[in-house]
Amino acid sequence: MDLSAVLFVCLITLCTSTGSKPKPGRGKGSMWWGIAKVGEPNNISPLSSGIMYMDPAIHSTLRRKQRRLVRDNPGVLGALVKGANLAISECQHQFRNRRWNCSTRNFLRGKNLFGKIVDRGCRETGFIYAITSAAVTHSIARACSEGSIESCTCDYSHQSRSPQASHQTGSVAGVRDWEWGGCSDNIGFGFKFSRDFVDTGERGRNLREKMNLHNNEAGRSHVQAEMRQECKCHGMSGSCTVKTCWMRLANFRVIGDNLKDRFDGASRVMVSNSLRQNGNTVPSNLANSNGIGMSSAAMSPNAASPNAFSADQMINDHMPDHLIKIHPNKPPLNTVNNPNSVSRNSVRSRGRQGKKNNRYNFQLKPQNPEHKPPGPKDIVYLEQSPSFCEKNLRLGIQGTHGRQCNDTSIGVDGCDLMCCGRGYRTQVIDVIERCACTFHWCCEVKCKTCRIKKTIHTCL
Repeated sequence: MDLSAVLFVCLITLCTSTGSKPKPGRGKGSMWWGIAKVGEPNNISPLSSGIMYMDPAIHSTLRRKQRRLVRDNPGVLGALVKGANLAISECQHQFRNRRWNCSTRNFLRGKNLFGKIVDRGCRETGFIYAITSAAVTHSIARACSEGSIESCTCDYSHQSRSPQASHQTGSVAGVRDWEWGGCSDNIGFGFKFSRDFVDTGERGRNLREKMNLHNNEAGRSHVQAEMRQECKCHGMSGSCTVKTCWMRLANFRVIGDNLKDRFDGASRVMVSNSLRQNGNTVPSNLANSNGIGMSSAAMSPNAASPNAFSADQMINDHMPDHLIKIHPNKPPLNTVNNPNSVSRNSVRSRGRQGKKNNRYNFQLKPQNPEHKPPGPKDIVYLEQSPSFCEKNLRLGIQGTHGRQCNDTSIGVDGCDLMCCGRGYRTQVIDVIERCACTFHWCCEVKCKTCRIKKTIHTCL
């Protein structure tokens, strides 16, 4: 037995023996956020050429099912790390001018990445769950089309559809001017993988877990709803006689902006005994041979739909609205699990899959009966947020002492709100910047150094 095999066995033993218990009020699906630090030095160790394993301390933050998904889908680890860091970057951008600025300075080897604020069911926690779920969906779907994950490819389901006819002025009726082609981002695989990976441990048994599941679904819904059609022209001298079109994910900044808007209008909720209506239909891009591999129980007409999405979420202006039927006995292609690693208890697992899909079959109702029930793309929360004004070590809140503010703004970035009425200090500092840059052929940019005075305002 060579050294690589010995180290691998020791690594697996250590990972299975070290477990991380989640906080009582948090839910079990948040520990995986520590995977964002996998790319840092000393957190990835090469055992042999082409094979890399995580630091056991970070690997232990994953649940057993999450580790199995990483193992059965080679290449998915890099997409998960990218997605987690994308969520952190976007969260910090969206809240850069607020009292809570999505700080991750309390990170400790995979635990408490966003601080202990996630132990509270406030709206900031709801946004964290939504943005991380959306980032994983976005990153996985994009990685499939880039060929980074061995168990999935581009979404070719659109190419099996009939040629499109033009409806523009001056076009000949019935004559196509574009057709499906190219490499569409595989939103079906990304959506399903995000459900399997991110929602692991969130069984929906209490109100907090239902909140987490709802916000995870909201993040995925925004990614799916922002899929857009892109086209490339073909013809003599760029005449664009025929176009080849495919479906493309939107820039993640668009999803972040949408989720920030939902954060501002988040709903405080309580659980209801009524279940969601099962009349919603699974869209073609989520139920096709290149997308989600659903069990026959979930596809039966009597089963409650696990995708309780609204019509405007399922179909946008550029997405075809016809559906594709799946034969329940036909094994789906391009599914999440590796076909070479089929469980011996597959029959029993299919029964459990139908049971797991029921965890999405609930309806949260607003705490104020005069408000409308939250939609599938809304962010929900259970309790009011702390003020974030003063430092709170128990919750990991840094406070706003020393934060910069805008003395001319009346918004949340203004000194009155940011400093919580404590006042602020004004300083004039000298800043050295590059200026008067010119391009010199070839190929150099030369700049001068300028010293300017800048006024900054800092909260007391």
